[in-house]
Amino acid sequence: MPSYDYKCPKCDGVFEVTRGIRETGAVVCPECAVEAKRIFSPVGIVFKGTGFHNTDYRAKKAIPASSDGAPASEKKAEKPACGGDSSPACSSCPAAE
Repeated sequence: MPSYDYKCPKCDGVFEVTRGIRETGAVVCPECAVEAKRIFSPVGIVFKGTGFHNTDYRAKKAIPASSDGAPASEKKAEKPACGGDSSPACSSCPAAE
């Protein structure tokens, strides 16, 4: 069940009440027994995943450069599938050629 915030107009006390969405009736302040008014507050929204303008059209982040000026992604050499042990069964290993 959802919980709602209420504020008492007499004592300015703020309290939370858990009640059903379809539940009707007055809510009274637990301090002074006066009918309280419901407080509406904004809900935080988080945009995750694809399909949102906020995430799909975001500015692209630049790839950081290393000390010699080449991008960090170009500095990494691809490791062969065999792990570089130069076994004759590995065709992608430069040492086997």
